[in-house]
Amino acid sequence: MKKIIVIGGNGSGKTTFARQLSKQLDIPLIFIDKIYWTDNWTRADEDTANAVLKSEMQKDKWIIDGNHTSSIPERLKECDTVFYFDFSAFDCLIGSIVRVIKNYGIQRDDVGGKNNIEKFDKSKIDFFKSVLKFNKLNRAQYYQMINAVENVNFIIFRKRKQANDYLKNKKYLK
Repeated sequence: MKKIIVIGGNGSGKTTFARQLSKQLDIPLIFIDKIYWTDNWTRADEDTANAVLKSEMQKDKWIIDGNHTSSIPERLKECDTVFYFDFSAFDCLIGSIVRVIKNYGIQRDDVGGKNNIEKFDKSKIDFFKSVLKFNKLNRAQYYQMINAVENVNFIIFRKRKQANDYLKNKKYLK
């Protein structure tokens, strides 16, 4: 494993997993949300963000954490491993709420721009609604994209325990 993407529902634990995997494999970690968000929760210019991502993917090793669905086909062409966090909408909602509570009032280091502070407001309610709709809107498309690629190790986690057990196992380090 040298070029890895970690995708799946918001709040599923992708970033936590990617951080631990990055440390264990000593592979640089790239956050999609750091590339595609700018100040005050404004989306980055798509062409500029895509150029940054493309530049990052030129490197010999990387772990890219995050969805940004339109960039997944390009990442799939370059990666050798996909971790897909295919959790229930309820599990993702709980994870998203816990993340906001843990990070309330601060800006997470995995999100780009300035003033992207975690808080509960109307936009967060809309975000939680999108978490609940994620599987309905994306699951089939994600599987279709992943299954269309050959020679990629595809690992699915349906529960947090599976992801945690994977990291504890460490057979993949060999």
